[in-house]
Amino acid sequence: MINKNAVENLFGIDGFNIAWYGVIIAFGMLLGTLLAIETAKKKGYKSDLILDFLFLSLPIAILCARAYYVIFEWSHYASNPLKVFAIREGGLAIYGGVIGGFISAVIFTAINHFPLWQLIDMVIPSLILGQAVGRWGNFFNQEAFGSLITKPSLQFFPYGVYIEHLSEWHQATFFYESMWNLILFVILVIYSKKAKYNGDILSRYLIGYGIGRFFIEGLRTDSLYVLPGMRVSQLLSVFLVILGIGFIILRKNQPHNPQKYKGKYSIS
Repeated sequence: MINKNAVENLFGIDGFNIAWYGVIIAFGMLLGTLLAIETAKKKGYKSDLILDFLFLSLPIAILCARAYYVIFEWSHYASNPLKVFAIREGGLAIYGGVIGGFISAVIFTAINHFPLWQLIDMVIPSLILGQAVGRWGNFFNQEAFGSLITKPSLQFFPYGVYIEHLSEWHQATFFYESMWNLILFVILVIYSKKAKYNGDILSRYLIGYGIGRFFIEGLRTDSLYVLPGMRVSQLLSVFLVILGIGFIILRKNQPHNPQKYKGKYSIS
């Protein structure tokens, strides 16, 4: 039996539990933050650049992740709107979090006069690494799985995962996405050494993540739908791929004169 909680009744308080999902998400964030700090230092910036951005982006990303989920699941909350605030019961959408992160980047760079696309390129590898790690929280929550597996020879991990409350084997789509994200992370880190312009890493992320999410989302059984038969995440994935390709084309036709930053976050 999989226990969703890493710690139960913390400090002797009944019901005050720490879920594995939260522990894994926090671990992914820690790894991503350390990576982003190291990347910033290599580019001549203080670690405060990443830490200050994190303090701004984290609450905004959580808020957007929740709003994204609630909007497309409003029928579940319409009768009891107060449940919108019950985040402990679950309901955060990664796409909403990514949108929140981008909004935060726009605000942060505008306030601090820092190059927007350069900041985004620095944190993109951290984002995809955090996504790869965070997907394992779905394993402990017994969620984000795919179609039923009835053939005994295919009932094994990592192809499938046993869902205890259903007493069934289902496709381990959380694992598929985690591995896809990990591969994309390695590719982006390698490519970042020869990136041609600020925003180059972002465009590759949009294309790579969009393609993977589109196909993996089609295997899931718990997707959010915008219309019958049309998954929200698949529709958004197509948009991300188009956006990434469009960004590459646009930037190729523009002169590349990187904006130099000499503000408070610069080491030199």
